[in-house]
Amino acid sequence: MAKHGKKHEEALKLADPEKTYPPQEAISLAKQASHVKFDETVELHLRMGVDPRHADQQVRGVALLPNGLGKQVRVLVFTQGEAEKSAEDAGADYVGGDELVKKIEGGWLEFDVAIATPDMMPKIGKLGKILGRRGLMPNPKSGTVSQAADLPRVIADARKGRVEFKLDKTAIIHTSLGKASFEDEKLLENLAAVIDAVVRAKPSGAKGQYIRTASLATSMGPGFRLDLTPTLDLTTA
Repeated sequence: MAKHGKKHEEALKLADPEKTYPPQEAISLAKQASHVKFDETVELHLRMGVDPRHADQQVRGVALLPNGLGKQVRVLVFTQGEAEKSAEDAGADYVGGDELVKKIEGGWLEFDVAIATPDMMPKIGKLGKILGRRGLMPNPKSGTVSQAADLPRVIADARKGRVEFKLDKTAIIHTSLGKASFEDEKLLENLAAVIDAVVRAKPSGAKGQYIRTASLATSMGPGFRLDLTPTLDLTTA
């Protein structure tokens, strides 16, 4: 078994596996437990009370983080005609149609969010295997397929810190809240935005307790179980 350093062992002592923490305390402790030299991502993990095998129990959506993710978001827009200028004026990093499709088919993936106008969906369908496995495929359910008139708003949302969440095969949602360098209050606001979005995305087939457990951690640190009552109180739903 691999040995862990002293800093890692000290970080583990901060997390009591038998305890649940109010959100503010969990954020503070997770930041204290960060022991690496780079600015870690703060992550949220939710175990959901739904069955991912059933179509009416899927959970998927988008949360707009009021304080962003702490990184520059590179936005690509698949569109054509007059909408290209609208996307460029709104600040998209890459705008185009067939030429972008070919570039991606060749292995280029230097962007973080892909948006498309509906007329482009037949053309980019061939990119499903490439973009889908990376979570980059435009999708109406996640708000990344947009009419030309709405492109400025959708691009602006992507810039703010737009995170998609989706139930995995084990009924867990994993998503990011920002960086460990963020002030506690900013991480708390981002957490509230994600919890609110997940609650609003509750599917029609969900029965019983919707969110069963929640935990918060930095990407290399121990997890801190959240007390669900004050965590759910963060929502406005």
